[in-house]
Amino acid sequence: MKILQPTRLAGAIAAVGLVLAGGVAQAQQTLKIGTLLVLEGPLAALGQDGSRGIDLALEEFKNGIAGKKIEVIRESTNAKGDVAVTKARKLLDQDKVDLIVGPLSGGEGLAIKELAKTIPAKTFVNGTAAAQETTLRDPAPNFFSFSTDGAQRVAGLGNYVYDEKKYRNVAVVAEDYGFPYAQVAGFVTEFCRKGGKVPSRFWVPLGTKDYSTVIARIPKDVDAVFVVLGGADAVNFLSQYYQAGGKAPLIGGSITVDSIVLNSRGPFQQRVVGIPSASSSADENEDPKWKEFVRRYRAKFPDALSAPSSMAHGYYISMKAALLALEQAGGDVSGNQDKLKAALRQLKFETPTGIYSLDQNRQVIADAFVTEVARRPDGSLYNKVVKVSPQVNQTLGVPREEFLAAGPASRDNPVCK
Repeated sequence: MKILQPTRLAGAIAAVGLVLAGGVAQAQQTLKIGTLLVLEGPLAALGQDGSRGIDLALEEFKNGIAGKKIEVIRESTNAKGDVAVTKARKLLDQDKVDLIVGPLSGGEGLAIKELAKTIPAKTFVNGTAAAQETTLRDPAPNFFSFSTDGAQRVAGLGNYVYDEKKYRNVAVVAEDYGFPYAQVAGFVTEFCRKGGKVPSRFWVPLGTKDYSTVIARIPKDVDAVFVVLGGADAVNFLSQYYQAGGKAPLIGGSITVDSIVLNSRGPFQQRVVGIPSASSSADENEDPKWKEFVRRYRAKFPDALSAPSSMAHGYYISMKAALLALEQAGGDVSGNQDKLKAALRQLKFETPTGIYSLDQNRQVIADAFVTEVARRPDGSLYNKVVKVSPQVNQTLGVPREEFLAAGPASRDNPVCK
């Protein structure tokens, strides 16, 4: 074996150091962002449109920040928390991403929040996960949500159906996980404060295909049914409800009659006009910023939906928030990413649906839109805006301590008083 003399050994070590430094410098020329999207199961269509929203945000930054290239690695989940955590660990450990944008679904969000607590040096930006407890109680300091939670998204809906539709007794049919709990909580908080009653709540597993038993159990004397189902689940329920002769009018959760469902085929399309709903966006909004967003979406994805869904809108905003913060931090993701986290905390920016900023728990404050399903002259369906709830915070305008005292949203909470 040939042994190097000390001077030659020092030179060799220095040369290796230069090579390694060059490799690190080269690696730092790319900002790697991992994303979590539901691309399997009944919510797959939501994730597909969420991915389009990501592309629209990237387009605005020409795929680069502070002279650095942006590389996005997309991982598919199935709306289950354990799968989301496994995919997030893969992004962090194998792909060496600098931060993660996602996940999509409520149960996933709760799981990623707990993962974030164990990796404080990394930054997590929520996708569209909307369970209240993701940020309302015991939030992770490095988890930032520019996506309204389920209760925020239906702000104004309970008041609207009580005042305008004159509904007084409403049954609930919803999927059995965090996001629908939050949607029902938001609806009940408003509707029941007005004097409305919610006599029955039916909770079904995600991916349910046969709703006949649930439909048969809906009380005949209710004024309406509040339905919180999404994607294929919503299509199946709507089809079976009307085929079974369902008479009570329906009220939609944020993804029950969104553009993904309204663009799906089925005889239910003849019956859904007039269904009220609420979300963080609406298919048709007269705001020029929204119209421009729709124009860009249609131009980039001519074979997609007639308007961006709430998932496309949500992932667009979440990715844009991450990119704006990276830009303000000068692309610096070194150390504990303190510059990036500080930029996210202080971020306040204009979106296609108004101003977005964060509260003390790093949860967004944003507008919510009450809508009704309408039909265009060409026969296509869309959601028209009938009311705007401006700058809704996570406690729906209720003092924080009073709101927290009601306890976490669940199957039975809040009660309808």
